[in-house]
Amino acid sequence: MKIRPLHMDDFGAWLPLWTQNNQGQSDSAITAQTWQRLTDASDARIQGLCAVQGQTLLGLAHIIVHPTTGALNDAAYLQDVFVDPAHRGQGIASKLINAVIDHGKKERWSRLYWLAERNNEAAQALYKKIAQPIDFTVHVLPL
Repeated sequence: MKIRPLHMDDFGAWLPLWTQNNQGQSDSAITAQTWQRLTDASDARIQGLCAVQGQTLLGLAHIIVHPTTGALNDAAYLQDVFVDPAHRGQGIASKLINAVIDHGKKERWSRLYWLAERNNEAAQALYKKIAQPIDFTVHVLPL
């Protein structure tokens, strides 16, 4: 298995993972724009990594890099981590996150952060091994 950036020719293999990750809730315009952003080498604000074995995409990680008021260097938000259910339990999510961490250290991000549903026990168990949880609530106001 290898972790690498997403390439333009990965779209067909990425799409089923993206669809499962979003539980089928994304429309085609959002999907097209997301894919364009993930594969635009000239814009490093949105980045994508994938776990591949041969020609099979096993998992994905999407990162949003942005300025922050709390540090001189950019911060990064780990928007999505998803592993194909058929390949879970093999440490793929952990390897994806560690690849993001290594990339962030190389790029000198000030921090990496992400959200996880409280009732996602598998994700919570993994994330607590990697990072410190903080006690905040998230408030969302669609505009």
